[in-house]
Amino acid sequence: MRTGPGTRLKGKRVAVIVSYEFEDVELLYPFLRLSEEGAEVTIIPVKVGLHPRPAIPGKPVTGRYGTPVPLEVFGLGERYAIEEIENVKPEDFDALIIPGGFSPDHLRIDERVLKLVKAMHEAGKIIAAICHGPQVLISAGLVKGKRVTAYRAVRDDLINAGALFEDVPAVRDGNLITGRVPDDLPEFCQLIIEALSG
Repeated sequence: MRTGPGTRLKGKRVAVIVSYEFEDVELLYPFLRLSEEGAEVTIIPVKVGLHPRPAIPGKPVTGRYGTPVPLEVFGLGERYAIEEIENVKPEDFDALIIPGGFSPDHLRIDERVLKLVKAMHEAGKIIAAICHGPQVLISAGLVKGKRVTAYRAVRDDLINAGALFEDVPAVRDGNLITGRVPDDLPEFCQLIIEALSG
């Protein structure tokens, strides 16, 4: 797998998990930024829930703005890999990223996803979620007593789940990293890079 000029994350394996209607930039920016630092990125497209656009047989998991997985403009196997949720093991990765959009609403009710998130958390792996992504952390029971941020629509849900909500671009509390909105992706990714390289 081809990696970028950076070496801070050389040898690190990062998974990005998405379902229908993910926030496109919240997949693309971390994918490019972390691969630029040398990380090996795997995308896990989970076909659960309903796609609000017209149904087409065999349609791939697609973002809100039309980005399909696999990412057609990048070399599959060169710049990133694709893996099915059934074949993923927690020990395969050093970090898991959960983009926002409507995707987390589907992911949070899939037991395979929750099992993976919980197992990676228990193993001390980095779990990073941005925008609506922390909804998955709530359903996995990981936010109680933790400092977190998210899109403001998720604020009450986080507080009701026992989290300590902070209205800031990005927060790290132990192995949990959360980001607020797409505009905060640089700070979110910087925390991921620091956690994985430290």
